Amino acid sequence: MAPITLRTIHDELHNLQRDIQFIKHAIAEDFELSGDTQKKLIEARKSPRTAYLSQKEMEQEFLR
Repeated sequence: MAPITLRTIHDELHNLQRDIQFIKHAIAEDFELSGDTQKKLIEARKSPRTAYLSQKEMEQEFLR
């Protein structure tokens, strides 16, 4: 394992700053949903909440 120097910490912080700038830019983008996705979203919103499984039910199903 390479020794941790002030230069290493500086480089890592610089990389983190770049990553954060990228994430901020991606979040700020004005994306639109495709027509197919919009239709699926509309259908999902029409479904009654009682038709969905709770978190506990999901855990019981998948964490057996």
